[in-house]
Amino acid sequence: MAEIAPRPLADLTTLRVGGTPERMVEATTTDELVAALRDVWASGDRWIVVGGGSNLLFADGEFDGTAILVRTSGIERLPSPNPGRVRLKVQAGHSWDDLVAQTVAAGLSGIEAMSGIPGTTGAAPIQNVGAYGQEIVETLVEVDLIDEATGEVSTVPASELGLGLRTSVLKKHYGSVPERSAVILSVTLELAQVGHGDVRVRGQQLRSALGLEADAAVSLAWIRDTVLEIRGRKGMVLDDADHDTWSAGSFFQNPVVSAGFAATLPAEAPRWPVVVTEREDRVIPLDRFDGFIPPQPGGVPPVKISAAWLIEQAGMRKGFHLPRSRASLSTKHALALTNRGNATAEEVAALARLIQQRVQSEFGVLLQPEPVLFDVEL
Repeated sequence: MAEIAPRPLADLTTLRVGGTPERMVEATTTDELVAALRDVWASGDRWIVVGGGSNLLFADGEFDGTAILVRTSGIERLPSPNPGRVRLKVQAGHSWDDLVAQTVAAGLSGIEAMSGIPGTTGAAPIQNVGAYGQEIVETLVEVDLIDEATGEVSTVPASELGLGLRTSVLKKHYGSVPERSAVILSVTLELAQVGHGDVRVRGQQLRSALGLEADAAVSLAWIRDTVLEIRGRKGMVLDDADHDTWSAGSFFQNPVVSAGFAATLPAEAPRWPVVVTEREDRVIPLDRFDGFIPPQPGGVPPVKISAAWLIEQAGMRKGFHLPRSRASLSTKHALALTNRGNATAEEVAALARLIQQRVQSEFGVLLQPEPVLFDVEL
């Protein structure tokens, strides 16, 4: 654990905004990360953990607290109890896209559609990252984490993380605290060994995004290259020279609404049914039956609608910005709020507030921010 000269968070986040913390610590090993966290928790100081900084809107001005930079890296290959599969234990600070590239090069399938997503591997389960129908919940086995309440390190199975649509029990949603205050130290994934030949692409959403027929077969490398090309056209692959990539990715979540509400939207509004877990047969032992049978999912499944479509139809097209503001919507993608150069956190927040207000006024939908907002109010 090394204490370093504090730097502005604007230098360490993809939105390139944010003030300077009073204290900054860099952890390059798991032991250093654990020691840094226990130290700051014991002190009672405010703290923030920063990995790739790709999902963070940090306030302007000085921060009276400690920023812990997670710079751990490394991948350990482990056997899987399931035939044809392998497990990878990845350190929290390992670059997510570097991990994807390495799995594709090794012929391992399961995260190739999430190519180009910025940030670190430890951040991926916090909001159950996903793209084109593929989510980390499909491959995540467990995480090693340290709890703030106890300072203890434990291994937690994926089933206990409450993974949902861009959420988990570890995520600090806007206006709330996480259900479990903890920091991920490592992530274990289980991937399929498919090699470098052509394989059939699972998932209609991914096939649609790639322009493939139902029976099409392509290589993992082709999928990665194509996804990177698609994301690049949308300004979703980091490029220092392109201000459209100076963003936190998609700033608002795609809303999930009832099928009845979705039916009130114009027919051309993009929408996708949300998969609901099927009903399961359950046997409740008589000695534990208290007369109550918990309800199971049923009825018409909810619908996910496009936040980008709502934003544009509310009158804010690509490139929209407030007068004299250095923050704007991306010129390539209406869902990304971007820094056009020296923007402040407040300028980004002001644009986000206006978008929320207009979409709610026009469609009755309150868009929820996807990044973690630190000392920033919408």
